[in-house]
Amino acid sequence: MEIFYWPLLDLLVWGFITLYLDQFKAHLPNFLGFFLGAMILWDILYRSQQGISVSFLEEVWSRNLLNLFVTPLRPGEFLIATMVISIFKLFTAAVVTVALAWFLYSFNIFIMGVALLPFVLNLMVFGWAIGISTTAVILRYGQKAEIMAWGLAFLFQPVSAVFYPVSVLPPWLQHIAWWIPATPVFEGMRAVLLSGVFPVQELLWSLLLNFLYITAATFYFYYTFHVAKQKGLLLRVGE
Repeated sequence: MEIFYWPLLDLLVWGFITLYLDQFKAHLPNFLGFFLGAMILWDILYRSQQGISVSFLEEVWSRNLLNLFVTPLRPGEFLIATMVISIFKLFTAAVVTVALAWFLYSFNIFIMGVALLPFVLNLMVFGWAIGISTTAVILRYGQKAEIMAWGLAFLFQPVSAVFYPVSVLPPWLQHIAWWIPATPVFEGMRAVLLSGVFPVQELLWSLLLNFLYITAATFYFYYTFHVAKQKGLLLRVGE
């Protein structure tokens, strides 16, 4: 991943940003709002994912995973607990980021109004879906898959239209982008900042995709947990 994955993602993201800037040149509307708003919302997605996957890794690093699951703790209760932890971590990080954006750049993300809440909720749920999937992979394959906790979310960044509209992407990639729950959120953010229109259709589509993603991720986690118990992998995770 260090050799190919990160350089490729950097090339894609910055390449598409360059195309976006080249299209608008000096007429780019609301430049500061688009990029700072996108950065803050992306951090919400990433922190929510980290809240689950890193919480799991902390149990692995401290060799406490087996201790947890010899108790009556259920897998679903464990996931809910990590979600609660991610909310606290996300809230703390968001307060700092929003305050600094206002203090340093006079950017107030609350100008999005009521649209901000569904934006945040959709990104949080998508982050949870990625975090649950990552946790399942690490549970199945051990710490050799730990890199997924730090890199999987970024796999979606180039095609989620975080810093540029979907129209910048090649036509075949645009079809893929609209099947990622984060894409309608970032497109909706730009619509709110540009015209003040509440993006109902985009948010409903994101909500539907999030339901499918988190349902699939939860089923995958339960399946992996069952396999881990059958093969005795809980004894070996962290070794």
